[in-house]
Amino acid sequence: MTVLSSGVSRRGFLRHSAAFGLAAGAASALRLPAFAQSGLPDVQSVLDKISVKDYVREDYRKLYKMSDDPLWDPAKDWIRTVDWEKVRSEQSGKTVRFAVGAADQESAAEGLKPFEQLSGIKVELVPIPDDSFYDKAVSEFISGNASFDALQFFSPWLGDFAGPGFLADLGEYAEKWKLPLDDFYDTYRLNYGYVGGKLVGIPFDCDVQMVHLRKSIMEKILGGPIDRAQSVPTYDELIRITAEANKLGGGVAGVGLMAARGFWATYTWEHIAAQAGLSLFDSQWNPQLTSDAGMKAMDIIMALQKNAIEGVSGAGWGENRAAWLGGQVAANISWQDSGTQAMRPDQSKIVDDFITIYEPRISGGVFAPPNIAGSTSCVAATSQNPEGAFLMLAFLTTSSIMAMNEANANGVAPGYRSVLGNERLRAVSQPMKVWADSLEHAWCAPRIPGMFEMEQALGNEINRAVTGQISAKEALENGQKAWKGILEKNGFSGGNAPIAYADAEPGLYVGKGKALPF
Repeated sequence: MTVLSSGVSRRGFLRHSAAFGLAAGAASALRLPAFAQSGLPDVQSVLDKISVKDYVREDYRKLYKMSDDPLWDPAKDWIRTVDWEKVRSEQSGKTVRFAVGAADQESAAEGLKPFEQLSGIKVELVPIPDDSFYDKAVSEFISGNASFDALQFFSPWLGDFAGPGFLADLGEYAEKWKLPLDDFYDTYRLNYGYVGGKLVGIPFDCDVQMVHLRKSIMEKILGGPIDRAQSVPTYDELIRITAEANKLGGGVAGVGLMAARGFWATYTWEHIAAQAGLSLFDSQWNPQLTSDAGMKAMDIIMALQKNAIEGVSGAGWGENRAAWLGGQVAANISWQDSGTQAMRPDQSKIVDDFITIYEPRISGGVFAPPNIAGSTSCVAATSQNPEGAFLMLAFLTTSSIMAMNEANANGVAPGYRSVLGNERLRAVSQPMKVWADSLEHAWCAPRIPGMFEMEQALGNEINRAVTGQISAKEALENGQKAWKGILEKNGFSGGNAPIAYADAEPGLYVGKGKALPF
């Protein structure tokens, strides 16, 4: 099946993260140090150029009067704490083959130059067409002789790749090279890193879905400035104010949301159902789609879509993003980058006219901002150089590079506490305070074999309900039937599941028992 879509390819693997003109320092003519003898530049000279001045776009630096000060904590930035001389002594001259989307081959090559200079490892890129990445990767895994050592991919596929044993266990390398796993928010560490109790991935693009409001429209309806936590405390209130906004006309609809076929509609449903306390499965992996929480989410979607922009039944990420940044909706249910990108004049028509709020609640439910989508970085079990591949992925996901991705508003989101807590970065990313608070309460679908196929199937049914072909109840009933078949196909029946529910459960909702952030 072909599952890679615009929602995945929007995350260019390394786009806008390239190093600019890294050059080796001159060596002494009398006695060459070890790094010069090996043909590699001085480590510190390379690290010094992985900086705000060299990585963040000049127009954004000028716009926000950004200094050259770090947007991260250097004490937690892996590339500044790892022993690169030890890396060189063990890895210099070796090769790592890295699978990337074909469209990102050029930017990936540029972004990997400093890693090659730091490590002495040569990276060979293995381009794979974006729209067939999943199928190509699976076929190579099954062959037992994959043409790549490492790959970054859509995190909902993690169970499909890890369940059959296609991915290497990274635990030994993480310990040896002191990867700062404790700096990742739990939801990313557990859901983008671990499957079945084993560390198989390093979180890369760390998403969360949020609710954004246009101030110029919603403040009139709400009667004053918007309080991030209290102005829209419930989904009932969101339905009310988007209905009011929808009446105003002027080419602006009440709300943007994603209800296109496939996983887009499922993500919207999961987002809302999580606030009603949804558990997708019971402890025996029986699907719970038709639960009260599931039905409540469908009721809310059916109400919101009446206030939504025209064409909502065909809206995925691309259509939703265009409508929001183009000023065509008064509210938006989307990812955190809809807030960061809305600040950038070259991307947005609503600069200074929006605010990201805390997740509206549902009576009897929980506060559970949804960690949905994103991507992770993994090493193939058949890799000829798994340790070198791990080191490359640790470089790409290090906190400084991820912080500067966020400053560049390129949609590749950091998942580190030390980054999202940085006040200088918060000044150029409006959602970040709410975003960081929300992650301590995040909800996530389990990364199990077949999960993405299930989300695709359910979304098709939800889309049929939105377009009036079936009822909301029928959509969930049809989805539940499809999920049972997919689960059975993947071995989740007969009491011997390939992944124990107890191993997945800690990451499904990390907010249990925690005080609310507001």
